[in-house]
Amino acid sequence: MQGEPPHLLDEWQEHPPLWDAVRHWVDRTGEPGQFILTGSATPVHKGILHSGAGRIARLRMRTMSLYESGDSTGLVSLQELVAGRFTPVMTGEVALRDIVQLIVRGGWPAALNRRASAAHLLPQQYLRAVLEDDVYRADGIARDPAKMLLLLRSLARNVATDASIKTLRKDIQATDDADVEDKTIAIYLDVFRRLFLTENLPPFAANVRSSVRVKQTEKRFFCDPSLACALLKMKPAALMNDLSTLGFLFESLCVRDLLVYADAIDARLFHYRDYKGREVDAVLELDDGSWCAFEIKLGANQIDAAAANLIALRDAIAAEPGGKPPVVSAVICALTRAAYQRPDGVFVLPLTALKP
Repeated sequence: MQGEPPHLLDEWQEHPPLWDAVRHWVDRTGEPGQFILTGSATPVHKGILHSGAGRIARLRMRTMSLYESGDSTGLVSLQELVAGRFTPVMTGEVALRDIVQLIVRGGWPAALNRRASAAHLLPQQYLRAVLEDDVYRADGIARDPAKMLLLLRSLARNVATDASIKTLRKDIQATDDADVEDKTIAIYLDVFRRLFLTENLPPFAANVRSSVRVKQTEKRFFCDPSLACALLKMKPAALMNDLSTLGFLFESLCVRDLLVYADAIDARLFHYRDYKGREVDAVLELDDGSWCAFEIKLGANQIDAAAANLIALRDAIAAEPGGKPPVVSAVICALTRAAYQRPDGVFVLPLTALKP
């Protein structure tokens, strides 16, 4: 405890009693900001005697957003937008090849200064290290790395969808001629979550008491889109020739950034699908209960259809008894040169111009 606080304890979960030691020290001194506990996995709670409530705050660290890595100009603030303050602005030309490179590279700090041709190596090595080492260290249980890799590849093929466990199992059987039990898949998915490999979007309902929140499935994402690229073995040239897959990976890139920005403005991120089949890619719920609807599209030629979907959803919810429509409806696009508001009220926002 010598030296000025805060004291950084990295990978503290490898020795869980550190948690209680920190809690006792905080109780004894009563001073805030004395420790930073960092770890690459959620620990097994055996050996941790106290939740840390009132003493220890939790903060999830993600890979860098485009604004943090310097790849977004930050000309459009989400916080200003939801507050009703928006100024149309020209944001400049964006090339599809640049978007592809950002997806394959990911938001890893160590990859920012690497050559474009080598950027894909870091997520590949990260996945290998997780499967060969971190999976066992997470809870001391040996698992089959081959089956875990099969599941990760299935998740990559189904990224940005709400694929069920049964769907993942069928996908593994069809693609890899192997079988994994549903119970095993559920266990592996929990391990991936605790290792921060995956981060799924929960379902949203404008009415907080609605059963839609609990009856619909989560939408599956990796913590960074580069992991899906590594698992699919897709480099920039391959992605340029597969626009369908690229669309899902671009949605993953947007969701990663929106999760970072949501935390920064004290908001939460969801996806929307109701029993009538209406869908929205991402929903930002603010601390006052209001919400924003976002459609995510790769090309500018998809903006009209996305805006029509947002308008239909907004009007349908407004017409329902007690309906609470979104305060902002927007299309986040890769290949648009301006941030502006359409005559129908829908905003068009380039991902490479966003910031919190």
